[in-house]
Amino acid sequence: MKSFSQWIGPAVLMGAVLSAPAFAQDAFRFGVVNPDRVMREAPVAKAAQTRLEQEFLKRERDLKDQEATLKTASEKLEREAPTLSEAQRTTRQRQLVDQDRDFQRKSREFQEDLNLRRSEELQKVYESAQRAIKQVAEAEKYDVILQDAVYVNPKHDITEKVIKALNASTGGK
Repeated sequence: MKSFSQWIGPAVLMGAVLSAPAFAQDAFRFGVVNPDRVMREAPVAKAAQTRLEQEFLKRERDLKDQEATLKTASEKLEREAPTLSEAQRTTRQRQLVDQDRDFQRKSREFQEDLNLRRSEELQKVYESAQRAIKQVAEAEKYDVILQDAVYVNPKHDITEKVIKALNASTGGK
């Protein structure tokens, strides 16, 4: 004879199967968001990119000018090297090495600062996007919102709605 615990498992499974039609009345809704598209097309993301460009434009130009000056000085040394004395050639080579070292340091610092600021700006955009996704999900009664799917049927793609909600939540900036 089977004990009570041996009957309970199949009974629970049978109850779940019989109650499945009740769950079917509550349609499961899911949507998919393309986060890359949100980061490309959302006005708040474009504004963040513009802020970064403006913030780093002068430093980038200065670095390009310094690089051009260094290149010109290097070419000049190559042309004039045969006519320079050994001491003059050595002095100018040291100057070029120092200038190059300074340029490399400034270039590294620029990249580090740019990467840090980009991360900060992207984090702000990401947080705003997450709030917009949640807002759309709650307003339209979605059960699940997925990001980055291999394939998405266009009827489940809510990226445009998220971009609009993001735009509305940031005041159209």
